[in-house]
Amino acid sequence: MTRICLTPRVHGVGGMVSFQARLAQGLAGRGVQVTTDLDDLPYEAVLVIGGTRDLRRLGRARRQGVRIVQRLNGMNWLHRRVRTGLKHYLRAEFGNRLLALIRGHYADAIIYQSQFAHGWWERIYGPTRVPAHEVYNGVDLSAYTPDGPEQRPAERSRLLVVEGSLGGGYEMGLETAVSLAERLENAHSLRMEVMVVGKVAPALEAAWKQRERVPLQFAGLVSREQIPALDRSAHLLYAADINAACPNSVVEALACGLPVVSYDTGALPELVSGEAGRIIPYGGDPWRLDPPDLDALARGAVEVLAEQARFRAGARRRAEEALGLEPMVDAYLDVLTAS
Repeated sequence: MTRICLTPRVHGVGGMVSFQARLAQGLAGRGVQVTTDLDDLPYEAVLVIGGTRDLRRLGRARRQGVRIVQRLNGMNWLHRRVRTGLKHYLRAEFGNRLLALIRGHYADAIIYQSQFAHGWWERIYGPTRVPAHEVYNGVDLSAYTPDGPEQRPAERSRLLVVEGSLGGGYEMGLETAVSLAERLENAHSLRMEVMVVGKVAPALEAAWKQRERVPLQFAGLVSREQIPALDRSAHLLYAADINAACPNSVVEALACGLPVVSYDTGALPELVSGEAGRIIPYGGDPWRLDPPDLDALARGAVEVLAEQARFRAGARRRAEEALGLEPMVDAYLDVLTAS
């Protein structure tokens, strides 16, 4: 029986716990045993989810002929553009160096989460001498579905923001989301509300509530099981992470039939195609955090809000085409077991 080791991620870099759980479940369904302990030998391959500090054991596995595959997201970069504190800066730089070290000296193959991530790594560090693959994140399309009892607000349109954390430089995503809702109310006479899902520092939440101009709800951190219901309760998702490699929030929203409106940064143009939402030109250089084009973003949101049935069907169709869990698991297993 094939046995695979999945390494836990390094904090601040690499994959998400939800990805590891989904992949492990999918592998088990194919008769593949999974461990998360590099000492739990034997196993035929290791999937390094981003990075691992346990280079000694990783090197030992490689010397024993175990295949090493690294899954790569993007890199930490906001800490170089905004002040996030010395501790955060050092952790971010350490994370980048660790990822690059494993990529260049340990991995037998690389799985990038998108074309964007692939191009970013090669632009900074050059191509690898080992095979490279691109596999989008996927979700269980029977769990993340448009079908459910949730009702969307009737008096206001709900703009949803879902991020693991809105600190460490990511506060600007919340700023843009609220500004978009205000623009829709003031310039387009639409009644809006904003729901934020994810970790928000108490001081930041209090500051936003003081300046509230549209109804603003902070749901905090929620379980994975709650996400489909939240997605179904909204009218559109704003993807707040600039230059994201393959945001799970977008994949989950599309699977639940929630259209996405955001800027053309990162992998979003790859994920949100056709009538799954509207991806708008940023209007400046996102790498320099130039002010984005809010007027154009608002026009895209107006179109999506006006034709909900068409865009909601397009969102689900896009997920069924390219973002299912089963194809993702098959692709990872092919790379992990390649000879």
